[in-house]
Amino acid sequence: MAQTMGVSGRIAAAFQRNALTPLIALVLLLLGVFATLITPKEEEPQIDVTMANVLVPFPGASARDVEALVARPGEQVLSRIAGVEHVYSVSRPGMAVITVQFEVGIPNQDALVKLYDTVMSHADWLSPHIGVGQPLIKPKGIDDVPIVSLTFWTDDPERASFELQQVSRAVEVELKRIPGTRDVETLGGPGHVVRVLLDNERLNARGLTAQDIRAALELSNASQPAGTLTAGNREVLVQTGTYLESAEDVRRLVVGVDNGRPVFMRDVAVVEDGPDQPGRSVWFGTGPAAAQAGIPVQGEFPAVTLAVSKKPGSNAADVSDAVVARADALKGAIIPEGVYFTVTRDYGATATDKANTLIGKLAFATGAVVLLVLFALGRREAVIVGVAVTLTLAATLFASWAWGFTLNRVSLFALIFSIGILVDDAIVVVENIHRWKTLEPDTPLWKLIPKAVDEVGSPTILATFTVIAALLPMAFVTGLMGPYMSPIPINASMGMFLSLAIAFVVTPWLALKLLGGKSHGAHGEGEAHQEDKLTRRLDGIFRRIMSPMIDPVRGARSRLVLWLGVFALIAASVALPVMQAVVLKMLPFDNKSEFQVVLDMPVGTPVEETARVLREIGGYLSTVDEVTDWQAYAGTASPINFNGLVRQYYLRAAPEMGDIQVNLADKSLRKRKSHEVAVSVRDRVMEIARESGGNAKVVEVPPGPPVLSPIVAEIYGPDYAGQIEVARRVRAAFEATPDIVGIDDTIDEVAPKFVLRVDQAKAARLGVAQADVVEVVRLGLSGEDVTPIFGGDNKYEIPVRIQLPPERQSRVDNLLAMKVRARDGTLVSVSELVEVRETVREQVIYRKDLLPVVYVTADMGGRLDSPLYGMFDIRSRIKDITLDGPGLEGTLREWFISQPDDPFDGYHLKWDGEWTVTYETFRDMGAAYAVGLILIYLLVVAQFRSYLVPLIIMAPIPLTIIGVMPGHAAFGAQFTATSMIGMIALAGIIVRNSILLVDFINQQVREGIEFGEAVIRSAAVRAKPIGLTALAAMIGAMFILDDPIFNGLALSLIFGVFVSTVLTLVVIPVLYFVAMRNRLDQIKEQTA
Repeated sequence: MAQTMGVSGRIAAAFQRNALTPLIALVLLLLGVFATLITPKEEEPQIDVTMANVLVPFPGASARDVEALVARPGEQVLSRIAGVEHVYSVSRPGMAVITVQFEVGIPNQDALVKLYDTVMSHADWLSPHIGVGQPLIKPKGIDDVPIVSLTFWTDDPERASFELQQVSRAVEVELKRIPGTRDVETLGGPGHVVRVLLDNERLNARGLTAQDIRAALELSNASQPAGTLTAGNREVLVQTGTYLESAEDVRRLVVGVDNGRPVFMRDVAVVEDGPDQPGRSVWFGTGPAAAQAGIPVQGEFPAVTLAVSKKPGSNAADVSDAVVARADALKGAIIPEGVYFTVTRDYGATATDKANTLIGKLAFATGAVVLLVLFALGRREAVIVGVAVTLTLAATLFASWAWGFTLNRVSLFALIFSIGILVDDAIVVVENIHRWKTLEPDTPLWKLIPKAVDEVGSPTILATFTVIAALLPMAFVTGLMGPYMSPIPINASMGMFLSLAIAFVVTPWLALKLLGGKSHGAHGEGEAHQEDKLTRRLDGIFRRIMSPMIDPVRGARSRLVLWLGVFALIAASVALPVMQAVVLKMLPFDNKSEFQVVLDMPVGTPVEETARVLREIGGYLSTVDEVTDWQAYAGTASPINFNGLVRQYYLRAAPEMGDIQVNLADKSLRKRKSHEVAVSVRDRVMEIARESGGNAKVVEVPPGPPVLSPIVAEIYGPDYAGQIEVARRVRAAFEATPDIVGIDDTIDEVAPKFVLRVDQAKAARLGVAQADVVEVVRLGLSGEDVTPIFGGDNKYEIPVRIQLPPERQSRVDNLLAMKVRARDGTLVSVSELVEVRETVREQVIYRKDLLPVVYVTADMGGRLDSPLYGMFDIRSRIKDITLDGPGLEGTLREWFISQPDDPFDGYHLKWDGEWTVTYETFRDMGAAYAVGLILIYLLVVAQFRSYLVPLIIMAPIPLTIIGVMPGHAAFGAQFTATSMIGMIALAGIIVRNSILLVDFINQQVREGIEFGEAVIRSAAVRAKPIGLTALAAMIGAMFILDDPIFNGLALSLIFGVFVSTVLTLVVIPVLYFVAMRNRLDQIKEQTA
């Protein structure tokens, strides 16, 4: 009775001579070309991370009051928002910064609507009677990260940063016209200001105060339309008053009357129009490799940086190219002679370079696989496989674009790594058509093709879905790592499904066209002879290996040796990470062209001292061979990257803070990787900072999701002073641990503070309000931007600022000499009303998720270079910490997953940083692995209608570790998250091989072949397609072997596929023989 043809055979029969088939192939190819042209190119996946800072001013309040009256109630209100993952706050004197971090994946717009709605609808959490200002919400997301930075600098001694700032701000307007640009911002430069420098003696002589000057400026800079007059049948507009339009207008301003004569501003103050008093500084330095970046001179020069970000969905490559081209076109027009700009960041160019490199690797990987098929099956079969793979990649690129992915390193690596498994379906189908053609050379090919496709169709469908089942659950990994790596499971799964469809639709049509000619007959006979020879040789090999294992007499002993050998290899492989022969790490560092030096000086350090230390560090960096240039930022934040976004480096604008952005030569022009360069400079950079009392950290671009620091210890407890003391002891444990570097904490150094306490009784007697004293002292020292200058075409406001001259701001005596007006009009010196007390600045109070916290942070260096090992080394020293002293008792309790349940019951340490990301990632990947195995089991149960057979088919999965761990050890590579992805993919690939073997055994039994003979023959006959698909997977993986991040995935695939494939060809047939030799009736029922 003829057997009914399955779905795969019917599809092949329907499309092998259908005129629509080539049209379908052409459409798929065009869709791929379309997707390649329009998909935005980016270096890294765009992760939807929404953060927002709620800034609440509370002038004059202490840090404790800010925490109690603003931060704590604010956290409680904001934590109620659905989708909020963490709420942080920083309470410092006069200001609270509450940071809301939403869960990854929540759309930016939805998150911000919820935040604004909550803040506005719960405004009553801020009492209007205590002087708290209006909350200011500053959202931050991935699209706030600049993709292009242009640093303007000059070697002209007549020009300074003020002139460069003017040029940069003029260029801003032109660059904003480019489609796709979002924020265009100049960083650095002193700013343009009209300063009114008060002369205390002249003011006192004319009976005026700083408040009088302030009022005169406010009241005089006013203008408004008064209405219209009708005269001579015409309406005439009447406007009253004029605005201040220049510094000269300010000088001529009448600010009072003395003895009946007007007092002009120039009589009591010096009015200066120009750059602001230095409060921030940016400069540009060059290194030995400057010429490679097109920088013609060596040295350090004043500079400003113009940072450009892009709109969501815009192509980073197109935007960056347009920005650089427009800036080049402005030379000689807006950008004058003697002013240069250097492109100090171009993520668009790096994205294009990475995309082009990976697309090239994709093409080479495809060609290598086709070449493999050429040598194994023949040139026509190779053409068929090559066309099938090309169409699969084209269709997958279109599907990836439709899903919303960009062309980035992860999505393209997903395709390269998938090459080996995307080609499997085509190879299996073509190889079986090839086999049937050699077995029945006289049968018409159009009759053979459906039969050949149908024979392998069912196991191919099942095998394809087992690979998808293994990969797809990884798409549900949570946290930052989930969306970062999601293109791998999603693109690979879509590619597998499309490759299956193409193997059943297009491959039969191509086979009929290319394999049906008469000229192929002689060629086919030669191939048949070669195949018979190969099959006979393989049959002899497997018969010698497997016959002793299925022998009824001595088989048990031979199988015992096999099982013991396999278990010994697995145990030895598992022992490698235990013995640290294989180091575990989240992700290794990439070979980037940049790194950053972050400097923190003691609180109270003036910006000039911060700049001096940065110059010393910059001078050292200028001697490092790989450095092309660097930009130093003192008292202002540098252009952030994704790491800086998460760590909130954009808030680093205090005088004691600074950083240096270091650019390296192209990786093709240097021998050392960026990580090696960063490690080599770390000790000297830290030493320079330490000599001046500062703390410097070398910060590299993280290869994956960024964290506050690689090693983070969060200290919780009932008392903040106690938490600080415990944090100091924890820091000492960090410092005592070898290879722990970049140690820091959130404890402020003691810094002096003067408190001018107003004598309330004397002030009342003299008729002076305390608020007036406070205002006069603030006007003299900090100054105030009272009113703007109007007129001109300035994009930015030019404020009129009143204050004492800079040389008079360094002594309290000059502030005390200022006068305030009493109720009766007389002037009273501030010195008569206040008492000066010297104290120290208050400690800034940090909170996380509604609890006060003190952070201790660090990084890991040394041979292992993995923060996890550093953290566990520190733990051994943490156990020795004794909590003795005022308010301290008991032991320090450790937490790894969550905050302490009862933070008021003693002191607690919660580990965070890379540990948390690693735990969450491997936890979710482990769960995805388990779900994948369950899905594979269910699929195989449904196919074979047996609960035992799937367990046999899945038995080789543990064998993958025999290849994976020794492979990493042999290459000295770390076992990372991408290595884990490779192991998960291996589960599907190896099960695919098992299915082919078991299905063939079942077919042989159905045809009446003796069970033991069918077992041996399965390995001999299926070794070729299994070997081809294994080699294809290994070849595809070889093209990502040189990538620092995806190196682990490549090693897992190459060694895991090789070892497990070799072992599977022996272990599965033997295991199936042992399990089913007494259940032959079940086999016949399964295949009936």
